[in-house]
Amino acid sequence: MKNFLLALLSVSALIFAVFYLRDVVNRRKVFSKVSWLPLSGIGFVTNFFDTLGIGSFAPTTSFYKFTKTVDDRVIPGTLNVGHCLPVVAQALIYIKVVEVDFVTLISIMLAATIGAVLGAGVVAKMPVKKIRLGLGLALLLVAFVMTAKSLNLFNLFPPEQAVKALAEKGVMLTKSLTGWKLIVAVIVSFIFGALQTIGIGFYAPCMALVFALGMDPRMAYPIMTGSCALLMPWCSLRFIKEASYDPKAAIGLTGLGIIGVLFAAYIVKSLPLKILTWVVVVVILYTSIIMLRSVKKKESVQTPAEACKT
Repeated sequence: MKNFLLALLSVSALIFAVFYLRDVVNRRKVFSKVSWLPLSGIGFVTNFFDTLGIGSFAPTTSFYKFTKTVDDRVIPGTLNVGHCLPVVAQALIYIKVVEVDFVTLISIMLAATIGAVLGAGVVAKMPVKKIRLGLGLALLLVAFVMTAKSLNLFNLFPPEQAVKALAEKGVMLTKSLTGWKLIVAVIVSFIFGALQTIGIGFYAPCMALVFALGMDPRMAYPIMTGSCALLMPWCSLRFIKEASYDPKAAIGLTGLGIIGVLFAAYIVKSLPLKILTWVVVVVILYTSIIMLRSVKKKESVQTPAEACKT
């Protein structure tokens, strides 16, 4: 079954890569004048820390907003398209090393993918004000989730020591979900998948979900990376079809992003991230305020696709 999942993810990534690279080549004449260095550098940094648990969507959004390197209209599409292949690399690594129930994993993956494909169709046609509002609210939610995780609020993000303590007390966390718990996981994952397309990362909410339903939080790694690795290629095809992403910025995320994933997974493996996490939270909150304030600006109501064609 594991080989089936790895093959499914690989085929999905290959199909996506063909359309992605073809579209980038076709649009190379309309590349922005932004230097490759910052666009590639942010790809390496965000995917490096994404592999270690910080997340990539919110920090990338903050970078784009601060530096004004990517139009707000196309940030959601750029995030999903550009981070897609690095996330696939993460999934292939985690699914190989962490055992998790096949039915649980594939059910959540498919639910999240359907939600993302439907969500991408909506986001790709949204006017800029709604995208800014969505991104601003998404960043607020991400900052809250990261704070909850850092402070272990609501006991939804237990450290490994807490998991071991529960095991010593005879409380064994499961590696699978069945019955009503699986139904809840599928429904919520569908929602998380849809929210992914507006800029809310899947990782932290997924980890909270599986632990709240009684699963070992370590099982979240193959589930969250596998779900994103399946949903991102297919929802990204919608963004590509609507031309609602920045091709140069996306390539910047992808190229060194994959290297960042491999570097974090096989060389660094772990880092003390508490201080960095709080820095990221502050940056995300500030970006959210800027994004929400910009909603009041009087600008055109072009959709992302229309903006890319002008």
